[in-house]
Amino acid sequence: MFEVAEKASSAPRATLVDPSLNRHKLKTGYFILEALNGLAAAYYFNYLFFYMRKHFDFGNQNNLLLTALHGFFYMFAAYNAGRFAQKRGYFFSLRLGFAGMGLALALGGLVPRIWGYSHTAMFAEFIVFVMWTISMCFTWPTLQALLTHNEVPTKLPRIAGIYNMIWASGAAVAYLTGGALLEKLGGETLFWLPASLHLIQVLLLPRLQKLSLAPASSASIADLKAEAIPPLNPRPIAKTRTFLYLAWLANPFAYTAINGILPVIPKLSENLGLTPTYAGFVCSIWFWTRFGAFIWFWLWPGWHYRFSWLLGAFLALIASFIAILLSPQIWMLITAQIVFGLAVGLIYYSSLFYSMDVGESKGKRGGIHEAAIGVGVFTGPAVGVTALHFFPGHLNAGTWAIAGILTLGLIALVGVRLKRG
Repeated sequence: MFEVAEKASSAPRATLVDPSLNRHKLKTGYFILEALNGLAAAYYFNYLFFYMRKHFDFGNQNNLLLTALHGFFYMFAAYNAGRFAQKRGYFFSLRLGFAGMGLALALGGLVPRIWGYSHTAMFAEFIVFVMWTISMCFTWPTLQALLTHNEVPTKLPRIAGIYNMIWASGAAVAYLTGGALLEKLGGETLFWLPASLHLIQVLLLPRLQKLSLAPASSASIADLKAEAIPPLNPRPIAKTRTFLYLAWLANPFAYTAINGILPVIPKLSENLGLTPTYAGFVCSIWFWTRFGAFIWFWLWPGWHYRFSWLLGAFLALIASFIAILLSPQIWMLITAQIVFGLAVGLIYYSSLFYSMDVGESKGKRGGIHEAAIGVGVFTGPAVGVTALHFFPGHLNAGTWAIAGILTLGLIALVGVRLKRG
């Protein structure tokens, strides 16, 4: 998600100034907005599958279809979000995104009061989900743009690391607590709680915009200019580009696996005898492992430019994906999640790090990076839905079909490595 920021920040609007005196306050404010966004988005998206299963009798096939719908719109809308923010202004984009997400969720909360849980209500919730998805695309790229605005290249990896840890921890907290909140406070909490967080974001924006427009001192401008010349990348450009292409290839497959798992968690939990509360506890383990992996790979550079690490992560991704969905016991599910969290953590961080380390045409790379994630979000559920449609008698058809796609990705990864050396 991080790379689209650089498309939007490569040519910022003239009215946006990042004064040195207020940079710390601004960065803190942007990270607060990110944390609220991460909590709200993760809670709604992940527990929508439980909500749809309970109230509309959604099985794996319908929930996978719902996710594919999300990925389809995300794939196209997110690609253009950075350019929209650059053209119309970062804070206008954030207002549009936060307000749009909040409004969509408020409408979703009103649907049961108007139509109950009828087929009309189900269709309305689909429309709400699409509205929410499109609105969200105005937020993440813009937050990333604001965080990287006027930041020297040598500090971007640090900003990226903090950014990753915040959204990953928010997703983990949301999944850990979401099941209990849904059970204790009722189904409508799925809509009104994140809508309230988006309202807080809208209220915070004017203060941050005022800080962003404060004039910078001449001394701070001189400091920025002095820092603006980054050291040359000591690695051969051919090597950096090879690993960038490898990471670009691997990352969409990680999202294929993730979004092949999330929609079927309600059914998986039910098979293991877990209530939504306990499903939140048990099935959030891979979220926390990914968070820990982000910290590890941020602090330890030993994995940089080692194909064996990326290859090992991809192999672990395939094995743990299958193990999660076919686990007959909880201890196997927990073990598989730990491996899965480490694998997706390294693959995502590889795409992020190598994209930054090449050090050229970042805006163009950002669009490719973000669109590739959207392709992965769409592909996993779409393949799963197709397999279940053609093989309705085989409950694990979707699992094996997605595993087959992941295996093709592994073969392509090795092929690119052998071809480029």
